[in-house]
Amino acid sequence: MKKFIFLLFTVSCFSLKAQTDKHTQSFNQVWVAYFNILRLSNKWELTTDGNLRTQDGFVNNFSIGILRLGLTYYLAPKTKLTAGFAWANVFPSGTHKYISQTENRPWQQIQWFTDYGRKTMRQGIRLEERFRQKVLNDSTLATVYNFNYRVRYALLYEIPLGKKENPPSAISFVLGDEIMINFGEEIVYNYFDQNRFFAGFKFQISKVTNLQLGYLNSFQQLPTGNQFIDINYIRFTCVQNFDLRKNK
Repeated sequence: MKKFIFLLFTVSCFSLKAQTDKHTQSFNQVWVAYFNILRLSNKWELTTDGNLRTQDGFVNNFSIGILRLGLTYYLAPKTKLTAGFAWANVFPSGTHKYISQTENRPWQQIQWFTDYGRKTMRQGIRLEERFRQKVLNDSTLATVYNFNYRVRYALLYEIPLGKKENPPSAISFVLGDEIMINFGEEIVYNYFDQNRFFAGFKFQISKVTNLQLGYLNSFQQLPTGNQFIDINYIRFTCVQNFDLRKNK
């Protein structure tokens, strides 16, 4: 918990300082996500998720859509490794006003969980290999790709608000932060990619389904180094967990 508080304090100080830069642009968007987690056996799990974000003004068109697939192996009951692939579509905007830009993103991840009574802390480190199609002009994409690595450290803390142990209508308070760092030959000015802070609520509506609603702030540094984007999201997430094991 101390590490979590220190991380949030450090990132908050950085964000407040950076947001005073005259090159910071602010946007308001909606982020909708769906996660499907399929437990195949004691050792294996299959995860899929889809994400869709709007442009500025909450409901004005779409900005990014992402589909992701991952295969997970459990090293221990609360420690797991995942390898997967993500496909992202950046809808027309900026330098490609009339055509979408695509990204192919293999990724690898380790996650571990720690219980503090009924409270749960989830931590994870993810490595991504990002192949983003280059843009020639407003309506044309190149046949070659930009490439860089990105490492992400995420921490999520969940606090049940009720007194019962996992009732069907349980509500939890969720607090999390994720920091992302770029590296690779093509990265010059923006080794810091972005920081995402989330605060919201989780509603367990059935044994397999929970809904999450909250506020997410994404503070991102652009490749130029002196330009930043500050995005305020309303985030809605649906998560479904299915277990195919006969003997749990």
